[in-house]
Amino acid sequence: MKIVKSIEIRKNSKLVFDYLRITRNQDNFSVWNMADPSMTKKHEGVDGTIGFKYSWDSTIKNVGAGEQVITSIEEGKSIDYTIRFFRPMQNVGTIKFNISTLDDSNTSVEWIFDAPSKFPMSLLSPIFKKMLGKDLQKGLVNLKVFLEKGNS
Repeated sequence: MKIVKSIEIRKNSKLVFDYLRITRNQDNFSVWNMADPSMTKKHEGVDGTIGFKYSWDSTIKNVGAGEQVITSIEEGKSIDYTIRFFRPMQNVGTIKFNISTLDDSNTSVEWIFDAPSKFPMSLLSPIFKKMLGKDLQKGLVNLKVFLEKGNS
């Protein structure tokens, strides 16, 4: 199950990349991070570097529990993660941010989620893709609004 969403942000690509590489900044735009302000969060390693791990545990079913680890960084261009879900369903997938310069003050951000969908859950894949796609796009809109207001 692969979902790709994108948005244009009126900020230069270096600022956008530097902001996205810090995983903790997802608290300011990710729908899931923002859904439960009281969830337990754990951080291991140096944020913004390969190997940094962010773990969460929430009593809200749609947020659940899991972890994501930065696995690759291409300076100025992309950040890759492995994501593991423990609850409400167990699964392992990947997340990627692609950052592209449009011009000196405009940047394109692509948020990619990719995870296997095994039978019988694969039967519900179209529903999950629609729900997750909406959440990814909402997160990108939150990111755009946050950064364009001068936050970073």
